[in-house]
Amino acid sequence: MFQKKDIIYSETLGVCRVEDITKLSHNKGNVPTPYYFLRSVTNKAKIAYIPVEHHAVLLRELITLEEAETLKQDSENAEQELPELRQQEMEYVLQCNGEKIS
Repeated sequence: MFQKKDIIYSETLGVCRVEDITKLSHNKGNVPTPYYFLRSVTNKAKIAYIPVEHHAVLLRELITLEEAETLKQDSENAEQELPELRQQEMEYVLQCNGEKIS
């Protein structure tokens, strides 16, 4: 489980910050379900609410600095460009030198 202020990767937002973990109800009378409140680090207007459990969206920790360096080398040698969100993740990790910035 991710914690508030964690910087993670979402397949829909790219690099994002866990702004909060909140409980939302779908209908009256239902037990509230915990959700991650995520905000894109590159576009603060982009947000998402993703259920903490049983989410269909891929959420994971960021790649390591070593993985980002390898990805950069591989992408420079390949004829295809990385998908935009993966490129963003690689650049973010390289810019932060692999340290988690909150």
